[in-house]
Amino acid sequence: MGKVHGSLARAGKVRGQTPKVAKQDKKKKPRGRAHKRMQYNRRFVTAGLFITLYLSLSLSYFY
Repeated sequence: MGKVHGSLARAGKVRGQTPKVAKQDKKKKPRGRAHKRMQYNRRFVTAGLFITLYLSLSLSYFY
């Protein structure tokens, strides 16, 4: 068996030292169909715009 890194007396030291911050109220995320729509827009629509922009800029560099 290998050695244990540090004693278990110090376990949880950093988490115990950090100040407690209350959770903030967040806007609820869409569910069901609306969530799928959001995923589609994030993955394909807006990403496609950036890819098109990048390609057009890089191609215009050569011409």
